[in-house]
Amino acid sequence: MKIAVDFDGTVVEHKYPAIGEEMLFAFETLKQLQKQGHQLILWTFRAGNSLEEAVKYCRDNGIEFYAVNKSYPEEVFDDTISRKIDADLFIDDRNVGGFLGWSKIWQILNPNASLDEEFRHIPHKKKSFFKRLGR
Repeated sequence: MKIAVDFDGTVVEHKYPAIGEEMLFAFETLKQLQKQGHQLILWTFRAGNSLEEAVKYCRDNGIEFYAVNKSYPEEVFDDTISRKIDADLFIDDRNVGGFLGWSKIWQILNPNASLDEEFRHIPHKKKSFFKRLGR
């Protein structure tokens, strides 16, 4: 599938124009989705330097997107085509009901898989108990 992923409020906490803290399990889930063969597209409001910072942040955390703010890498936007992206699925904090969290997204996309089996080998960044409560 082509999966369009928002950045602020989805991959990281909302701190725009700064880059917020990573959302729990964001990069672990995105890496597993790529391993399954899904094409990830970064679909964000960010542009210019703030977009470059977001792409670099993701790259530094092991995610290289198939395309950024485009349906495919070679796409060129002009006034004759729609800005609507061609994706099978959108992961965004602005969904009806809000952001579900990466563990729930994983469960929806992989109903027969165990989180423990898929993520056991990945070291997790430790967060304080109080920071985790704020999620």
